[in-house]
Amino acid sequence: MEVIQLKPITAELKKVLKKVDLNACLTCSTCVGGCIVTDCPQMDGLDIRKVLRMLAYGMVDEVVNSKFPWVCTGCGRCVHACPMKIDIPYLMKVIKGLRDRDKVPGILHKGVEKVLATGNNMGIPEPVYFQVLEMVEEEMNEEEGFSGFKLPIDKNDADVVFFPNSKEIAADSDDMKWYWKIFYAAKADWTIPKENWEAVDWGLFTGNDEASMTLARRKIDFVKNRNIKRMILPDCGGGSMGCRTGIEKWKAKDSSLSVDYLYIYEIIMEYIKEGRIKVDKSKNTKRHVWHDSCKHGREVERLFGKGMYDEPRWILSQCTDNIVEMYPTGPNSFCCGAGGGMWPGPYKEELAYNGAKKAESIKNSGAEVVVTGCSNCRDQIMRNLKKKYNLDVEVKYIWQLVAESLVLE
Repeated sequence: MEVIQLKPITAELKKVLKKVDLNACLTCSTCVGGCIVTDCPQMDGLDIRKVLRMLAYGMVDEVVNSKFPWVCTGCGRCVHACPMKIDIPYLMKVIKGLRDRDKVPGILHKGVEKVLATGNNMGIPEPVYFQVLEMVEEEMNEEEGFSGFKLPIDKNDADVVFFPNSKEIAADSDDMKWYWKIFYAAKADWTIPKENWEAVDWGLFTGNDEASMTLARRKIDFVKNRNIKRMILPDCGGGSMGCRTGIEKWKAKDSSLSVDYLYIYEIIMEYIKEGRIKVDKSKNTKRHVWHDSCKHGREVERLFGKGMYDEPRWILSQCTDNIVEMYPTGPNSFCCGAGGGMWPGPYKEELAYNGAKKAESIKNSGAEVVVTGCSNCRDQIMRNLKKKYNLDVEVKYIWQLVAESLVLE
C-alpha cells in the first residue's frame, strides 16, 4: 500500500479558501448523513467527510481531479446540519474552479463559452430564437381566451422583465405559454430581451465566478438601459442563485448598479392578491405536493436570510384544497439530485442515485401531482425519477398549475 504524502496547502489556495476553515471540521460525519451522494456506488467509497479530510491534508489535486465536486449538487444539506457551519457548497464551487477548463466534465464549460459568445448556453442564433417566439405567439393566439396576445420584446419602461431558458427555445417551447398566459391574464406590463436572454447560469455550475458576474451584469444593464422597474429572477435554481449573487456583488461594488428583483412566486402572489388573476380550485382535485428546490429554499435562506417556502405553498393553496406534504420538508427536504449542473452533466447513473431519497419522499407523501418551481427539478423528477423509481405522479411547474387554473374573463 502506498503511503499518502501529506502536503501543506499553498498560500495562494489558502487565499482562495479564506471563507472555509478546514481546521474547524470535527470529523463528526453529520455532513455525510445529510448528503445525498453518500454511499453512491459509483463514488468508490468517497464521501464529503473524506473529501474535507483530504483537503485538510493537502490532497487538493486529488480532490480537484476526482468527480466528487461535480456529482455534488450544492444542495446545502451538509452545511445546514454542520455544527461548525463549514460552507461546503462554496468549497465545492472553488474546487470546480480549480479544474482545467478543458477537463470540465461534459458540456458545462462549452455552455459557458457559448453563453458568453452568443448570449445563450446552446448558441441558438437570433433568427431561430425569433422564429420559435413567433411560432409560440401564433399558437397562443389560436387558444381560446388569448386572442390578441402579442409578445413584448425589448419594451422600454416595462414593469417586469422575464428571461427565458434556452431549453425552452430549443425543445420545450410550449412551456413558455404558462408564463405568457399569466402575464396576459394579469394585463401585465412585461418584456423579454432580444439579446443575452439566457436565464441559466452554468458559470455557477463550473466554479467560474467571472462568467457568473458577466451574466448578472448583462441582466442589470438590460434593466437599466430599458428603464425596467423589476427583474424576475430566473426559474432555474442555479440561474436564480447565480444571478442574485452576482447582482448583490455588483451592487456592493457600485450602488448605481442596484436593481429590484423578485421571484416568480412573488409576482404570481401579487397578481392573485390584487385580483389581477383569478384561479379556480375545482379544476385541481388530485393530491398535490410542493417540492422545495434547494436553491430557492435552503440555500437562499442561508445566504440571504429568507427562503421561498411559504410563498409557493400559498399559491398552491389558492389552486387546490387537496394538498399533502413530503417528509422531510422545508429546509430539511432532500435534493432531487439534479442541482449543481448534474442534470446537463455526464454522470447519469449518479444523477439517478442522487434522486433516490427524493423519490422516496414523493412516494410516502401519497401525492398524485408534484409541483415545483425549478426547471432542473421538474426535468429530473418527470424524466428520470418517475421511470427509475416507478413514481405514478404528474409533474408540473407551479406557473403551469396557475395557468391551467385561470378563470379568463
